[in-house]
Amino acid sequence: MNPGPLDMARFISFEGIDGCGKSTLLEEAGRLLQERGVSYVTTREPGGTPLGERIRKMLLSPSAGHISLVTEVLLYAASRAQLLDEVILPALKRGDWVLSDRYLDATLAYQGYGRCLGVHTIRPVLQWATQGLLPHKTILVDCPVPLAISRIHSRSETLDRMEQENGAFHERVRQGYLELAAAEPGRFVLIDGSRPLEEVLKVLREVFSRWLETAFHSL
Repeated sequence: MNPGPLDMARFISFEGIDGCGKSTLLEEAGRLLQERGVSYVTTREPGGTPLGERIRKMLLSPSAGHISLVTEVLLYAASRAQLLDEVILPALKRGDWVLSDRYLDATLAYQGYGRCLGVHTIRPVLQWATQGLLPHKTILVDCPVPLAISRIHSRSETLDRMEQENGAFHERVRQGYLELAAAEPGRFVLIDGSRPLEEVLKVLREVFSRWLETAFHSL
């Protein structure tokens, strides 16, 4: 099922490879909603709930040890299912906007493409875990892998399990995201994350202004 609007509730996810700048855009989106007096919640994946944060630590800690590919997918799905139950669905039912740093598409890109498990293999599990709920819109911040990796290294000396993967892995993830976006052009909005930050934020503001006008006009 797709989320049906209650009043003007919207579910927006932000996607992209590590280091693309999506978290910065999510923060800006929150400021835009606050300026308009729109009630919203922000969250992240994996995580966003007490249980989800524990799963996040297991999944991303470099000291986690061996995690089988199937286990990895199921842990991401479990964290997401809990987030849906505790945060996303209650917020939408209240009429709040939800801004999420990653959602279902992240697992499709990272595990389906990056880990070469195949989208068709894991999609049914992810749809079951999310009750078929998709975001109204997904902002995909695209960025060349070398630039993204340089940003990751500049912001932290300690890399998580995913950030430690090689360039070929991240390139598969990037291409996976682009394929997912091409398959659903009505949901995805592609933003060039390699441009100067102020230019990227300007594009985001324009996109969100249109969405806000549409949401208010639907009341």
